[in-house]
Amino acid sequence: MAIGRKNYLFAGSHKAAQKAAMVYSFFATCKINNVNPYTWLKDILERISEHKANRLYELLSHTWEAL
Repeated sequence: MAIGRKNYLFAGSHKAAQKAAMVYSFFATCKINNVNPYTWLKDILERISEHKANRLYELLSHTWEAL
């Protein structure tokens, strides 16, 4: 977290810092749920366009299941 705070100073803009914080949050959630962040992100980016909008919760790291 401390490294992230320092990096946010050089994000370029407030919106960029918010987006970086969001990505760090996703990866921290993966770590908490013992999910490989690279595998999870690759899988959801491949599946999200065909996934039903009312079932997007299935792609979150704590409910995600690899195919």
